[in-house]
Amino acid sequence: MAIKHRSEILQLQIGKNGLTEGFIGQAKRLFETEKIIKISILKSACRDKKEAEEMVNKLLDALGKNFTARLVGYVATVQKFRREVRE
Repeated sequence: MAIKHRSEILQLQIGKNGLTEGFIGQAKRLFETEKIIKISILKSACRDKKEAEEMVNKLLDALGKNFTARLVGYVATVQKFRREVRE
């Protein structure tokens, strides 16, 4: 797991350990101050695009209802909604 700054958007990387509890916790802490984060999924973390989609869906389930993601290639852009989602 690595954090990089490029312009205003923070970037995280999912490596060979995959989507761990530590990574999910780090993402939750970053979303306390950030609205959008880019997550690069390295080739050592998954073999194909379908597995990358499953990883992003698992991350969204762990983060909660206030988040949405878009996967382009092996880069996911995760965004937090401005307002709380009503149930």
